[in-house]
Amino acid sequence: MIFGRKPEMETLRPISSGAEKWLGEKIPVLDHGFVYLVDYMGSDQSIEQAARVSYGAGTRSVNETTGLIRYLMRHQHTTPFEMVEFKFHAKMPIFVARQWVRHRTASINEESARYSILSNEFYVPAPDAIAAQASTNRQGRGEVFDPDQAEKIRQLLVGDAVINYEHYEYMLNDDGSGKPKDESRDMLARELARMDLTLNFYTQWYWKANLHNTLRFLGLRMDPHAQYEIRVYADAMANIVKDAVPITWKAFEDYQLKSVKLNGPEIRVLALAFESLGITLSQEMIKELAKSQGLTNKRELSETMGKLEKLGLIK
Repeated sequence: MIFGRKPEMETLRPISSGAEKWLGEKIPVLDHGFVYLVDYMGSDQSIEQAARVSYGAGTRSVNETTGLIRYLMRHQHTTPFEMVEFKFHAKMPIFVARQWVRHRTASINEESARYSILSNEFYVPAPDAIAAQASTNRQGRGEVFDPDQAEKIRQLLVGDAVINYEHYEYMLNDDGSGKPKDESRDMLARELARMDLTLNFYTQWYWKANLHNTLRFLGLRMDPHAQYEIRVYADAMANIVKDAVPITWKAFEDYQLKSVKLNGPEIRVLALAFESLGITLSQEMIKELAKSQGLTNKRELSETMGKLEKLGLIK
């Protein structure tokens, strides 16, 4: 535990027991990285409270909270989810940070190599993460290298990083207290010396975002097509968010992570395919199938029926 709250301390703010257990708990990521929850604001009930503000109803039963949150997620009413926030501390290779920062809807404060000296820690992929360029995807990986090739790549990465850090230290000429290690030469400005570090050296930052934008980040970076090195950070953060807002997470899984979005042409193709096969279903059958999958909410079931009618499956 990095920091904690004494058991006897009390607060009047909304508390999520799932988030509380993750506060300050480092999750190791890659070879030298980590991510942990620094602070949070709100819970599932905070989302309902914000959504119902115009009715003045406040929070109600778990079933009512669940139904409303699922409706909000299903229909992309995003503002209530912005009422919950998470602040993470993460340490990652610089090239991962450069991908991560493309999610511009967060507040970030990163370690600065202009003011501090970066540690001699760099990322070296495991052998099973070293792969050839994919033939069909310019952004992705293909077949994993054989062990000999992978080890050669690892040695090159280590060798380059070691030499670059030696050059970095030489140019800094800093004995650790801000004085020259070698008094016969000058100390190069840190903002210039940092240029010689490779992208696999580690940086770290505090990253704060509301729940809506956190889920946007996770939805994109947990995808199997995302680069492995950022995907493992998203997977770690997902464990925290899942416990912090379990009702929202279940809705997120159902309506985003495990859903399929169909465009107009795809809907027409499927409708024609079902028509050519003569496939039609009764409403009673759909209701029974929906019940078996836990889809019992009347509004959601009605929306499902509408989609199936659009595909020509219900006459």
